[in-house]
Amino acid sequence: MKYCTDLFHYRRRPTREVMVGNVGIGGANPIRVQSMITCDTMDTELSIQQTMELAAAGCEIVRITAPTVKDSRNLEHIVKGLRDRGCDVPIVADIHFKPEAAMEVAKWVDKVRINPGNYADSKKFVIREYTDEQYSSELARIRERFSPLVELCKKRGIAIRIGTNHGSLSDRILNRYGDTPLGMVESALEFARIARDLDYHAFVFSMKSSNPKVMIAAYRLLVARLNEEGPGWDYPVHLGVTEAGEGEDARIKSAIGIGSLLADGIGDTIRVSLTEDSIHEIPVARALADLVGRRSSPPKDGGQNGRPTISAKRDVDLSFDPFSYQRRATETIARDGVRVGGEELIRV
Repeated sequence: MKYCTDLFHYRRRPTREVMVGNVGIGGANPIRVQSMITCDTMDTELSIQQTMELAAAGCEIVRITAPTVKDSRNLEHIVKGLRDRGCDVPIVADIHFKPEAAMEVAKWVDKVRINPGNYADSKKFVIREYTDEQYSSELARIRERFSPLVELCKKRGIAIRIGTNHGSLSDRILNRYGDTPLGMVESALEFARIARDLDYHAFVFSMKSSNPKVMIAAYRLLVARLNEEGPGWDYPVHLGVTEAGEGEDARIKSAIGIGSLLADGIGDTIRVSLTEDSIHEIPVARALADLVGRRSSPPKDGGQNGRPTISAKRDVDLSFDPFSYQRRATETIARDGVRVGGEELIRV
């Protein structure tokens, strides 16, 4: 399965454009930077203030949590307050567990993020083997719960993010695929197929994990699966490492996860998730986006200065599995009294 256009030269993965308010994701657009406010959604004034501060700092899309129907209703006032003050930054509502909250908030925002693991599914930690018939029955139930939101978003012309989290896969997915990147991908694809059946295509994928190794594998596998599905599956991708933490460690963790995928050409919008004031996320995300934004693709004929590149000559068999982390096997050697390689820790 191919997840990357060219293993030796940077080429951004081509996708369709999905509009979020007045901001385009994917297509010919630059990599978009987004963040999330941290205050109580019922605090209208503080929500407006934090959103405007993020927009002023260079945040292009702002996400606001909507855990209940009451919070969802208040998004009307938050969005109106922003527009009345001349702030047109697109607003995304973050939904978990409650389809009814999603149906309410979709009336007011530019995009709705849903988590396939808990939107219409359950997590009861029940160990159970599903027959194919039982599994199909569960998918029919999910279709019944998810379809009204898709139809409403289609009617309003707003976007959806199908955002899988490694830590919240449903029991149904866990029992069939395990706690794996494959389970994350299949969970999202089930919802995507429902949207496509309803002729709705304004959606974006994400495969988030707090473990960069899992996150990298999941995103690569997602893109490989989308490529297998065919050219009509060219949907944009949102990158992020969930709850990366704070300080230097969090920035390194985010750079490893997000940066590795951006270097693969994967990613159309990013969020660096720090447990600090959200405004501190913007310069980190901008630095990552700018790093690949400055890189250029090789000539379309596959060569440079008339010479073919390695990947243009032949397909390359990788010596590792890009969808599963494993450390490269080496021999142990000693240098200046320090043992490196083999089973030794990575030396600094």
